[in-house]
Amino acid sequence: MRKDYTTVKGYGESEIVISKSRFLTYVQRAESEQEAIDFIDKIKKMHPSATHNCSCYLIGEHDNIQKANDDGEPSGTAGVPMLEVLKKQGLKDTVVVVTRYFGGIKLGGGGLIRAYGKATTEGIEAAHVVKRKLHHLMQVSIDYTWLGKVENEVRNSQYTLKEIQYADAVEVFVHVLKDEELNFTEWMTELTNGQATINCIDKQFIEFVQE
Repeated sequence: MRKDYTTVKGYGESEIVISKSRFLTYVQRAESEQEAIDFIDKIKKMHPSATHNCSCYLIGEHDNIQKANDDGEPSGTAGVPMLEVLKKQGLKDTVVVVTRYFGGIKLGGGGLIRAYGKATTEGIEAAHVVKRKLHHLMQVSIDYTWLGKVENEVRNSQYTLKEIQYADAVEVFVHVLKDEELNFTEWMTELTNGQATINCIDKQFIEFVQE
């Protein structure tokens, strides 16, 4: 399982006009090829009268699923440049559709490549790029007498406090980066003089917005 990767936060859209042609960009996270195909079909249905609905997607830990479609534009002038933007930004699990309404002025091969590349870049900015890092969710069971100290130390540490549950004992849930579980466990054990019960109960990706 991958430890971290870069993708889009979710849905985004943008529009640019170049030489009277409108380029509408739609971006979405897609974690399977079927999700990508469904998204492309959805956008095409939104714009049945568009001159072109060009698309691309890049899916999988090792980019093992990748497609580019020029949808009638000259070969290599739309889908491929769009896909190259995803690759250059290191994005995973992302699908993009650029819908073009022709404005009457031909752009030429180079102009099309630049236009579709720019449209894709702006769509990605609208969707927001995030870094997803794999964390282990650690459950720390302690007596109430330790709560103040443990909560304060966790909040001022590199770890992320998820929540605290109050029952017969206190359950403190903390997100810890993968491969940091042992360091966290040793730190928490020392902090509570061995009075804490510590378990790893889940694995979750936490998202951080890229500036």
